Amino acid sequence: MRNVAIVIFDEVEVLDFAGPYEIFTAAGGRDGRPTEFNVYTVAEKSPIAAKRNLVVVPNYSLDSCPEPDILLIPGGGSYGPDGTAYGSRREMNNPKLLDWINSHAPQAELVLSVCTGALILARAGLLENLEATTHFRSVDDLRRLAPKTKISPEKRWVDNGKIILSAGVSAGIDMSLYAVGKILGKEIADETAFHIQYDHWKT
Repeated sequence: MRNVAIVIFDEVEVLDFAGPYEIFTAAGGRDGRPTEFNVYTVAEKSPIAAKRNLVVVPNYSLDSCPEPDILLIPGGGSYGPDGTAYGSRREMNNPKLLDWINSHAPQAELVLSVCTGALILARAGLLENLEATTHFRSVDDLRRLAPKTKISPEKRWVDNGKIILSAGVSAGIDMSLYAVGKILGKEIADETAFHIQYDHWKT
């Protein structure tokens, strides 16, 4: 069973983390099969206030989190009228979170990002000379943060082998199904999509 750590923080986009959470918890575990993934949320503090006032109590803190096999960084947030950074824009400059990501990413089987989670991975230095995508409104931000990264805003997700990134919000569901297929096979990914009645992108 693989550990899937989904990082959450204040102003995180709800579907960015809830969509992948649904996919990984739904993959396998039916018809007598064992559950394939141990999925949990992790945050620097508790509780966190996601976008639109959804309050979430994470399963673990950064300091108590089990070693992840799959590490997922969602996005969400922007800048206020006074230039104050919220959500991923704030977290991409959070040294504790960046250090935590860099301490766990080398051992992880996969490192995933959804939406502006790509900005956090870029700030952590994990996108050098790779290909990436993000929310279409954040492409210029990603280009500034990662000048040595090939940005492909037209792609629903980008697979660099270990590091896989998706475009905005709902694209994280498709990317997670792709990751499930990469690990467990296309049949399990397709069965998972069928089970949750989701018409997913396959390319």
